[in-house]
Amino acid sequence: MLQTMRHHAKYFYVLFFIVILSFIFWGVGTVDKTEQGSVVAEVGNLKISGEEYWRAYDRTFGFYKEIYKEKFDEAMQKKLNLKENVLNTLVDNKVLLLAAKKEGIVVSDDELSEAIRNEPAFMTSGAFDRDVYQNRLRLNRLTPETYEAAKRQEMTINRMRRIIELGTALPEADLAKLSGDEKTVKQIREAMVGSAKEKALKSYIEGLKKGMKIKINKDVMSS
Repeated sequence: MLQTMRHHAKYFYVLFFIVILSFIFWGVGTVDKTEQGSVVAEVGNLKISGEEYWRAYDRTFGFYKEIYKEKFDEAMQKKLNLKENVLNTLVDNKVLLLAAKKEGIVVSDDELSEAIRNEPAFMTSGAFDRDVYQNRLRLNRLTPETYEAAKRQEMTINRMRRIIELGTALPEADLAKLSGDEKTVKQIREAMVGSAKEKALKSYIEGLKKGMKIKINKDVMSS
């Protein structure tokens, strides 16, 4: 049970964070993308472009390829259903962005600046280096405006996610029944809490989707 709970929670959050960061520091990759200018999905008034989708897919594909190496064959790829799951996660992120806007959740310029200045990728000897920052963006074909907009979205989504998780009713009755050595109890407790947060987040997103207009163009995904 513990292994299963860990697997599902890990897979859910791995996809969540890979997709949310896919626009930052990730090249176009090796997949043949013939329709990058197309729209893969529309979530309310937000769109998911072909480029955004394929960047996220490539990052996810590369992540699992690095972990599983030669075991990451067609059978495993089919089992993970990467194309569908990447799209679903992108849609979920847009849903959270819309929810954050409705709730008045914003990331200030000062908060954004602080996050960028504390990003290890932009540091030299432990301090923010503007030349490194600009060079890293240039190498990744990103303007500061594009990067900062993506970073602000990432921070907004994470903030909305944390708010939802903080409101999660943890299974205290079940937690109280746990028995065993301290290490085992701690591991099971962490898995149960993580599972409860994941379910709460999924439930919240699915509830919002029911009141949103979502249009999917799967033809772009078949490129």
